[in-house]
Amino acid sequence: MPRTTTVGIIGAGPAGLLLSHLLHRQGIDSVVLERRDRAYVERRQRAGILEQDTVDVLRASGAGARMDRQGLEHHGIELRFDRRSHRIDFPSLTGGRSVMVYAQTEVVKDLVELRLKDGGTVLFEAEALSVDGADTDRPTVRYRHEGAEETLECAYVVACDGFHGIGRRSLPEDLLTVVERTYPFSWLGILADVPPSCDELIYAHHERGFALHSMRSPQVSRLYLQVDPDDTTDNWPDERIWDELDTRFAVDGDWTLRRGPITEKGITPMRSFVAEPLRHGRLFLAGDAAHIVPPTGAKGLNLAVADVTLLAQALTRHHTQGDETAIDAYSETALRRIWRAEHFSYTMTTLLHADPAESGFDRALRLSHLRYLVGSEAASASLAENYVGFSTD
Repeated sequence: MPRTTTVGIIGAGPAGLLLSHLLHRQGIDSVVLERRDRAYVERRQRAGILEQDTVDVLRASGAGARMDRQGLEHHGIELRFDRRSHRIDFPSLTGGRSVMVYAQTEVVKDLVELRLKDGGTVLFEAEALSVDGADTDRPTVRYRHEGAEETLECAYVVACDGFHGIGRRSLPEDLLTVVERTYPFSWLGILADVPPSCDELIYAHHERGFALHSMRSPQVSRLYLQVDPDDTTDNWPDERIWDELDTRFAVDGDWTLRRGPITEKGITPMRSFVAEPLRHGRLFLAGDAAHIVPPTGAKGLNLAVADVTLLAQALTRHHTQGDETAIDAYSETALRRIWRAEHFSYTMTTLLHADPAESGFDRALRLSHLRYLVGSEAASASLAENYVGFSTD
């Protein structure tokens, strides 16, 4: 006999887990299928910046207690260029809004614990194989778990299974439109056991390339360097990484980059990707299954949260009132926010990175734009508004 549920969710990342949690709070049952084991899911290193709306959703749903104890609230960011530092103050420019530094790994741990504590069904090492009957009133997910193939019968299926998952591939090819951009650089990211050298994130533009100083906790720093797309970590011994970070963060003044043991390093390609529509029948796409942004704008996790918050509201409205209006509007509504975030992420990426093919004219335009951003209150407010989370509803 097939397992049955109201909402079948593919993927136990933050999107799938939060959706399951939000539905549970409204009395709607769900089953989450995750192909990896729990330990792997809880240690995946991903984003670390939560927008104001994401923080509010976690708090309101009862999932924000540890975030509030251990997260680091940030009221601005620092832009560095021309060996000078410029601070963008979020609260004064956005009516009091801010962001929270709290790693995605920690969000996932919190949500897994909540779902299991509440008796939720999260099946780890359960690989979804296909979604069938999406255009019927009872779609199914075929999956492999504990060596056997099984079927999950649902009223709705939500694919939160990432860029490489089966969810997006289950939409008819003639229905799906995919647009994307690949950038001519990548990020070399490191985790280091050293207290951060800054109180807030530093975004640095340098003629040698972009650098970002972030953090995971008061004891752990997270830093990034722009590198060539075909580069490898073998080319970057620890001392070279610290020396290059020193060069790109350099300012006139007495600021020092703290160095410490590097515990992790990896290279991430930079790309933008959007699939439309986000719905076919009773199958919905959310998170990285539907869109990817370059990490410069800190939008990936926050977009996923926005997607599933919309979906939870829409499914609840149908469950309690029999009203499918919000379900029918999900794709269009979500895509408005997605494209705003795509544009902001694209702008931050092209503004702060050195393009290997650019001319002297291009470089002069970039510097002019940066000077305008920090010199105009209106321009600073636009950056701040987008960074902390700008609603397009």
